[in-house]
Amino acid sequence: MTTDVKIGVIGGTGLYALHDLKFVREVYEETPWGYPSDKIKIMHHSHGINIAFLARHGQGHILNPSEVPSRANIAALKHIGVKVIIAYSSVGSLREEIKPRDFVVPSQIIDRTKGIRPSTFFEKGIAGHAMFSDPFNETLAEIIWAQRELVDVDFHKDKTLICMEGPAFSTRAESNLYRAWGGDIINMSALPEAKLAREAEIAYQMICMSTDYDCWKKNEEPVTVEMVLENLGQNGANARKLLEAVLPILEKGIIDGKFDHVKGTMKYSSITDGSLRNSEAVRRLEYILPGYFS
Repeated sequence: MTTDVKIGVIGGTGLYALHDLKFVREVYEETPWGYPSDKIKIMHHSHGINIAFLARHGQGHILNPSEVPSRANIAALKHIGVKVIIAYSSVGSLREEIKPRDFVVPSQIIDRTKGIRPSTFFEKGIAGHAMFSDPFNETLAEIIWAQRELVDVDFHKDKTLICMEGPAFSTRAESNLYRAWGGDIINMSALPEAKLAREAEIAYQMICMSTDYDCWKKNEEPVTVEMVLENLGQNGANARKLLEAVLPILEKGIIDGKFDHVKGTMKYSSITDGSLRNSEAVRRLEYILPGYFS
């Protein structure tokens, strides 16, 4: 098992590879929750850093948002040693000031998925509860934000992300409702990914790349796949440039213990009577949280 990789990168729509980094090897192991979306590519950065890259939707974008095996993805990354995840995602904008090709570092999520995506590692004989009031890691967000001037795009932070089920885009009524709720951007990928990262004790931050104004804006054409694809290429290039700037600082942060507070947060999360815990459920959790519940 590979355990020398502390940083994971999940690529969203339009970001399926990191061509600027040197390929080292691939990892593709079955987890207790199945196989991940794709082979995890271990990549080497010129500063001596190894990272794990995983395409959320698989190479060629073969999985729609509801089909992404998020539990397997997060479990596979945790099992090889990942402590921190930067997750990229294309989003629609719900605000005038967030233009297509802008980047957003969100701080909150409103869940509009439909309950059809498995969203917890704790089930079938062991119940557990994770704190999720602040769904993203503030330390990681600040590291990303501090490098924003090195990329030629407008950045926004402390925004609220709506995560919808999809794969269809919103109706205009829904889009306006989300604006009334205080939503700033919308995607189909943040959940359950962020929740599962929290359960797996991985520091997680999503970087959102705006491709369009959602359909609330009447003087704009309603969002189409063609419109989204037009902006993806430039967003992908900017995403790789930002990652290049962030990685050395993030590596130093891990070495300096800036993310140590994440470890141990789930150790006492289960209220299931120890004598009644299902042995198979405990065995599955050993894969990501060894020694916590056995």
